[in-house]
Amino acid sequence: MNIAKHDAETDMEMNMTPMIDVVFLLIIFFMIITDLSQQELEDLELPMAEKAQEDKPDPNAKRPILNIRQDGKIIVKRDVLFDPADGNTDRSRVSNFLRTMAEQMEKVDDYPDDPVLIRADEFTPFREIQKIMEMCADQNIKIWKVELAAKVPDA
Repeated sequence: MNIAKHDAETDMEMNMTPMIDVVFLLIIFFMIITDLSQQELEDLELPMAEKAQEDKPDPNAKRPILNIRQDGKIIVKRDVLFDPADGNTDRSRVSNFLRTMAEQMEKVDDYPDDPVLIRADEFTPFREIQKIMEMCADQNIKIWKVELAAKVPDA
């Protein structure tokens, strides 16, 4: 009787399929998460500010982010709330959005305590930013914390 001898080193094989599956799932997961985290930010050229501080938002805060493009278009999470190119001067969608966000925010002395972040293009006329700030101060909204996004100059 002839018994074949097996060499342990040559017979051992590792199945790579489960590991490849896990790696692909991780890649897909991180691609989706990265896209969702950038959904609120429009591609704007922010103004430069020498004294700007790094943005460190409170993870528990319900901070709305309003993007104002150079042409005055106001965008929130890829949704256009106001477009002056339509010939419409009604900003009620912006006001309604701010009112809804103010109702969801944590209150301190009956006022919303979370900030609103305004990201405006560097060539956006200030009157467009001022209109948003005036809406925040409205009696029905009462958002008193407003943050303006800016770029920090390279050192």
